[in-house]
Amino acid sequence: MSRTIAYILLFLSTAVLQLCLFDNLWVSVCLDPLVYVIFIALLPLDLPAVALLGLGGGVGVAMDFMMGAAGLNTIATLLVAFVRPGLLRVLYRREDLRDGGIPSPERLGRGVFLDYLVILILLHHTVFFALESLSWVHALRTALRIVTSSAVTVFFTWAFARIFTSKLLARS
Repeated sequence: MSRTIAYILLFLSTAVLQLCLFDNLWVSVCLDPLVYVIFIALLPLDLPAVALLGLGGGVGVAMDFMMGAAGLNTIATLLVAFVRPGLLRVLYRREDLRDGGIPSPERLGRGVFLDYLVILILLHHTVFFALESLSWVHALRTALRIVTSSAVTVFFTWAFARIFTSKLLARS
């Protein structure tokens, strides 16, 4: 029960941060961090695929509704939720994964966890910004948006993951 409450708080805090801070943060046209992806990345490792896809779709629909993005978030988060189990199998050996655990730098190693975050965020941002532009005319600008936004998102999600996983592991 406490994990359910922790994940509800994780979703609410990332949604509020996304809507109140990162959507209003205007440094450059090429910088648009989408930090809510951390919710999908930090879901338990033993979560059934159907639940993972359901939560991914739910997060995407909620963010589309709040950001007015007309399905872009839903498509990108569903793809991330779909790819996540395969990515975990590729990055981690099976005996390294404990049932019921959550992906964290302490459990999986900092380098591998960072690789995991970078791949998920790059995939999400590539799909999101490519669908947003829907044109090859601004391919360079889109690529720049993907790289800069992904770098900033990885920084903030790494910090957020460190805070969330340390609190959740301390309570377990």
